[in-house]
Formats: sequence, structure tokens, C-alpha cells
Amino acid sequence: QVQLVESGGGLVQAGGSLRLSCAASGSIASINVMGWYRQAPGSQRELVARTTSGGRTDYADSVKGRFTISSDKSKNTVHLQMNNLKPEDTAVYYCEAEVGLSSPPLYQYWGQGTQVTVSS
Repeated sequence: QVQLVESGGGLVQAGGSLRLSCAASGSIASINVMGWYRQAPGSQRELVARTTSGGRTDYADSVKGRFTISSDKSKNTVHLQMNNLKPEDTAVYYCEAEVGLSSPPLYQYWGQGTQVTVSS
């Protein structure tokens, strides 16, 4: 099993930056993909960014050029550097880990989420 704990959320003014972190524990060697999703009130959860064990990265169009996902394999963590934040980025951000490269994956794990609020 995999456990995920997010941190780094908070309140920031538009144009500011935050860095989210996700620490994974458990059966971490089996993780193929880690990513970040977000969910705003009244909206569906959406993919923000993801990275594979092979180093591929994907970003939502809305965050390209502003957000960067990175991983520290030695510490079993993934980070999301968020720059030039906009009010539309306000959401609960969730860390996600996947086991298996199929769609859907064999297993999918979620953190409890961290709130990001961007004021104008």
C-alpha cells in the first residue's frame, strides 16, 4: 500500500508562489506515476501535472509555463512549484500515485489534499 501526505498549501496573493510537497510511504518502489490534481468548489477534480518513473511530465494547459512538477526519488517525494498564481488556481490540491501504466492503473492512491487559496 501507499500513503501520501501533502503539505505546502496556503493563502497567497495573485502573482505569488507556493511549493507543494507530497511525501510517499509504504510500497513506494511500485509507484509508476505521481501527480497533482486539484478540485475547486463545485468543480470536478482535474489533473494539474504528473510525472512518470521514466521522467515524462504532463501539464494541464492552464498551468503550463507557471507550474513545475519535480520528484526527489531519494526522499520519495514529489513537488509542485507554482509560480504566478492566479485566483482561478484556488482549489484543494491532491497528490496522486499510480501503480501500473495501464489506464486505469492497477492501483491509485490519493492524499488528503491541501488547500491553496489565491486572492486578487
